[in-house]
Amino acid sequence: MKTAVVTDSTAYIPKDVREKYHIHMIPLNVIIGQEAYREEIDLSADDFYEEIKKADKLPTTSQPAIGQFVELFEELSKDYDAVISIHLSSGISGTYQGAVSAGEMVDGIEVHAYDTEISCMVQGFYAIEAAQMALDGNPPSEILTRLDEMKKSVRAYFMVDDLTNLQRGGRLSSAQALIGSILQVKPLLHFENKVIVPYEKIRTRKKAMKRIVELLTEATADGSEYQAVIIHAKREEEARQWKAEIEPGLPNVKFDIGYFGPVIGTHLGEGGMGLGWYKVK
Repeated sequence: MKTAVVTDSTAYIPKDVREKYHIHMIPLNVIIGQEAYREEIDLSADDFYEEIKKADKLPTTSQPAIGQFVELFEELSKDYDAVISIHLSSGISGTYQGAVSAGEMVDGIEVHAYDTEISCMVQGFYAIEAAQMALDGNPPSEILTRLDEMKKSVRAYFMVDDLTNLQRGGRLSSAQALIGSILQVKPLLHFENKVIVPYEKIRTRKKAMKRIVELLTEATADGSEYQAVIIHAKREEEARQWKAEIEPGLPNVKFDIGYFGPVIGTHLGEGGMGLGWYKVK
């Protein structure tokens, strides 16, 4: 059985990596003013952060139309028997449900939609793992079993410089945003039950980043092989410095650097920093 792997743009997998593993990408949209942009196609992350500095109000985001999924799945049905469609958390977007609905509308191909319950390059880890297994000829059932196994060890923690965007976008309550702003707290956030919630409240950016490293160190103390990614919102140099600082002390962890692209960046704002990981073996 020949299996295709699809993910959405919020996995922020670099184009060369998508091409290497034959990963198909369906974009979410960012609306800035009167203009709609398909992220990762019409708008890069760097351009996005420059654009929102000039915008009068916070951009909005939208999930792909079901018709886009139907069109892609129908096209894939010409060459594949099945598709595994891997998406950001259903608790913050309807994209996963769109893939489910589209799969029920398409004949000639098995569609398995998968809710990663997370986003960004940590979501990308699922897509890359699935794509590697698909290229090796593994059937969908074995790929999905592996994704569920991964989910047991997947973790991600992140901090934002300003809670305003999260609150205005409905991803964090007004009370939480108000408390954070008044106290200048840099709360650690994470996904829990598919939504973004505070994990701990920490007073400074430096202490928040240190705490994230502590959580990674605790999680990887069993000596197993782990893959991690540092995720930044237009703070690439800081991300590289952070990687250089923590890499030597964690020899069993391989680090990459990812980014918060336009859709997720709309809700987090510039300056966010995060770290996600999973057990490879």
